[in-house]
Amino acid sequence: MRHTDEYDLCRLEMRSLFGFDVQSNVLMSPIGIDPCRSPFMKERVDILYEADSFESILGQVAYLQLASSTFKVVCLNSLELGTTKKIGHAERRKVEREVGLRIQGEPELDHPETLFGVIELDDKWYFGKLVESEAIWFQHQQKPHMYSTALSTRVARAVANIAAPHPEGIRVIDPCCGIGTVLVEALSMGINIAGRDINPLVVKGSRKNIAHFGLEGEVIIGPIADVVDDYDVAIIDMPYNLFTHISPEEQLDILKQARRFSKKVVVVTIETIDPMIDEAGFSIVDRCVAKKGTFSRQILVCI
Repeated sequence: MRHTDEYDLCRLEMRSLFGFDVQSNVLMSPIGIDPCRSPFMKERVDILYEADSFESILGQVAYLQLASSTFKVVCLNSLELGTTKKIGHAERRKVEREVGLRIQGEPELDHPETLFGVIELDDKWYFGKLVESEAIWFQHQQKPHMYSTALSTRVARAVANIAAPHPEGIRVIDPCCGIGTVLVEALSMGINIAGRDINPLVVKGSRKNIAHFGLEGEVIIGPIADVVDDYDVAIIDMPYNLFTHISPEEQLDILKQARRFSKKVVVVTIETIDPMIDEAGFSIVDRCVAKKGTFSRQILVCI
């Protein structure tokens, strides 16, 4: 579900979406997040029944009636889940058959209208509707306009989730948006985000990237100092001294400007800028390091 370099990023996204994280590769929560949102989520099971034994789960499933929907059952124990060992292929197929035979409906293996998942976890059995993830972020990897120092689509998507985990009614801005990697990911998840950049060429590229994927979003040419509206959160992929001529004073000004119009900011930086965050009037409430080989980025959640 995650690469070793992205383990900390995965857990920060998890804390943002669910309010806590786990060491395991399975998380149980009453919060229903679409697994397509996260680059780290494989699937979600909306639990209908739970029991202490497989026989008991079979008895409960027997009450399930599907009047007009075809279905398929998938046993999800194809890998080790927490402390629960993997179930072998033949045994998983047996589990699927036995559960499927109890459901009052029409099975369809190739194109079912409803997917069900059955899973053994920590000596209990669970059954429910299965929602599989679609790697939407992967489709965004090839953009008309790209540059090598931009965030990867996986990191950009996670950052958007960290900034706006529950986006209903939330206004977001990316005031140094570059070619729009974060904008594309956020807009594809329905996040209300505006983009801005001082460079007319990258703004043009950002607009083309957004349009390329059939998305709609505002990207304005102009400095961060010209932002007049208030936002719930700002996402700042801090311009890097390594790749630009921006000075520490200019970096600090970006943060001070963000403090003026946003309640919260998620900062991506290759440098340790904790004193600068404090001087701008923010407090760091969570953080992680996202690595790519020997290259590391810090992701800071500030209020």
